[in-house]
Amino acid sequence: MFASRSAPCIPGLVSTVIPVFNRPEMLTRAVQSVLDQTYRSVEVIIVDDGSTDSTPDVARQLVQQYPEQLKFHQKSNSGPGPTREAGRLLARGEFLQYLDSDDRLLPNKFSDQVQALNDSPQSDIAYGITRLVDENGNVLADPFKWTDQVFSGLFPGLLVDRWWCTHTPLYRRTLTDRIGSWCDMRWSQDWEYDARAAALGAQLIHCGTHVSEHVHHTGERQTSGAAWTTDPVRLRNRVQLLTVLWEKATVVGVAATAPERQHFARWAFRIARQCAAAGLRAQAVTLLSIASASSNKGRGSRGISAYTMLSKILGYRAVGQVATAIERRRQGAGGSTMPQSFSGQMPNE
Repeated sequence: MFASRSAPCIPGLVSTVIPVFNRPEMLTRAVQSVLDQTYRSVEVIIVDDGSTDSTPDVARQLVQQYPEQLKFHQKSNSGPGPTREAGRLLARGEFLQYLDSDDRLLPNKFSDQVQALNDSPQSDIAYGITRLVDENGNVLADPFKWTDQVFSGLFPGLLVDRWWCTHTPLYRRTLTDRIGSWCDMRWSQDWEYDARAAALGAQLIHCGTHVSEHVHHTGERQTSGAAWTTDPVRLRNRVQLLTVLWEKATVVGVAATAPERQHFARWAFRIARQCAAAGLRAQAVTLLSIASASSNKGRGSRGISAYTMLSKILGYRAVGQVATAIERRRQGAGGSTMPQSFSGQMPNE
C-alpha cells in the first residue's frame, strides 16, 4: 500500500507514468517515445498492473538499460486508475505526464509544453494536437478529437466527451497534488480525473504543435468486455461518471443554454433508461434527476418528467425495457458522444 503523500518535487523534471498490463512490445515503444524527447530532464515510471506474460521481464530489462531514468513497480491487478496512482506517488517531477502503454509521444512534446507552461505561469495544463494512427504509423485522423482547438478550460466540452487523450496534456505537479488520487473506476477514470481538475479551476494553454499519437490497434484492452448498454458493472461505472461530471459542471457554472449541457441531459436520460431496463432502479432514479436538473426547461425537460411519472406508475424496469427497445429500432436522440468528438464538432441544438 502506498503512502498518501507523493515524492519530493524536482524542479524542471518531467515524470512520465506508464501503466501496463500484458503489453511487452507496446511498452518498449512507449518508453522509447519518452527517451526520444528533445527535453532531456525526464524520468519514466513503469507500473505493472499484474501482468501474466513477459511484460515484467521486459520492464526490468528496460530499467537495466536506463537505470538513471527508469523505475519499475509491480502491483496486483486493479485497473488503470490505481495503477496510474501508484506511479503518481512515486513521481518526482515538477510536471506529470500520463502515457498509456499502447500510445506514443512525439519528440517535441515536453520541450513545447514545458515552454508553454513556463511562458504562462497562470496555466496548470499544457496541451497540443494529437493524431490517430494505426499500428504501422499510418495517420487515420489528424487532428484527433478536439485537440487542435484552443480552450481555456475543460468544461463545457467534458459534458460531451473527454475531448483529448490521456497522453495529450502535461500537468503541473501543483495541480495533480490538488486533484488527488485517481479513482478505481474501471472505465472512464481519466474523464473523471479531468472533471475534478476542471472543478479546481484548472487553466489550459495550447502549445500549437502536434504532441502525441493515439494508436488504434486490435490488441486486448483491460477495458474490453460486455456491451455498455446492458452490462450492470459498466452501467454503474457510467452512472458514477455522469454523477461526477454533473457535480463538477455545477461547480464551474456551465450555462443552462450551453449546447454541451443539453447534450449531457439527453445522454443522462438515455443511460437512465438503460439502467432501468437492466433492473438498476436506484441508478435510473439518480440519472433521471440529473437529466432533469441539467436540461434546459422546455420540451426535453417535460419528456423526462413524463417518463419519470410513467416509470413510477408502471415500474422502472418495464418502462425502461420498452423505451430501449424502441430506441434500438430508431436510433433515437441522446446517442453515442463519440461521433461528435471524433469529428471535432460540437453537438448542435
